[in-house]
Amino acid sequence: MTARQTMAARVFGRLLPLSLLWALALPAAAWNAAGHRISAMIAWESMDVPTRDAVATILRQHPDFEQWLLRANGADPDLTAFLEASTWPDDIRRDKRFYTSGSEEPTPTQPGFPDMERRLNWHFVDRPVGRYERLLPSPGVIDQQLVALARTVGDRKEKLSARAYALPWLIHLVGDAHQPLHAASRYGPDGQSDQGGNKMTISNPLHAHASSISLHRYWDDLPAPPWLNGSRLHSTVIALISRHPAPAATGTPEQWIDESWQIASEHAYPPEVDAVPTITADFHNQALTIANRRVTEAGYRLAALLRKLLR
Repeated sequence: MTARQTMAARVFGRLLPLSLLWALALPAAAWNAAGHRISAMIAWESMDVPTRDAVATILRQHPDFEQWLLRANGADPDLTAFLEASTWPDDIRRDKRFYTSGSEEPTPTQPGFPDMERRLNWHFVDRPVGRYERLLPSPGVIDQQLVALARTVGDRKEKLSARAYALPWLIHLVGDAHQPLHAASRYGPDGQSDQGGNKMTISNPLHAHASSISLHRYWDDLPAPPWLNGSRLHSTVIALISRHPAPAATGTPEQWIDESWQIASEHAYPPEVDAVPTITADFHNQALTIANRRVTEAGYRLAALLRKLLR
């Protein structure tokens, strides 16, 4: 057994007690629950013990820590919290304690939170690809928030409650930054955005149960189905670790977003032969290869970032 396979076996042993992954991610989320948890698991296994301990100390102060443990029922509470934290910024889209700015009234601030805003614009940045430029600034600020959140998480003078709020966001947004359509959108001649492919419907004859979905959702679901668990998750993690070794240089958030924008420019959009583009086998195989590489890179890079911030 190789070193990477040994690491993956440890992953599987810890993962088995976890409950089923959350159901389908909402539109405009990046990677579904399985994608984020795959990246988080790779990060956890790539971190040294002092970094894991520092992460666990912070996450224990999060207001939803006990809920994470009850919901997932994992054997290792620190690992369980880390995995649950990776999906938390998407989970709160369904949580009535929180509200969406601009469309809902603010909800009462709960203990331990700075406020209850869902902060949907933290997940993306719309950099234009294609023939037309955008006319207005992007509403998305993932590029800014990755820097700000990392600063908060790494600041030992900051309140622990602030670091505990920031850490799940940082874990999640590192994953989001590696989804190509969270860094790019096509704009029409009227300056309107397709919202990272959310407004583009594609036909996918390769998927019997999701044959007509948005391009963005198609990319979100590429790494694995949201309910991936047990032996199938084990096989997925082993394959990804074996196929994609940790990069020699981890880069910066700006570079990760630039990579995603470049991928989106060249590979994220199928040829527009019809009003509703069809996903071909060749396009799908290429997209699947890219998505698998990106969720794996996100895991390695998250580990390196947390080691740097918390060492």
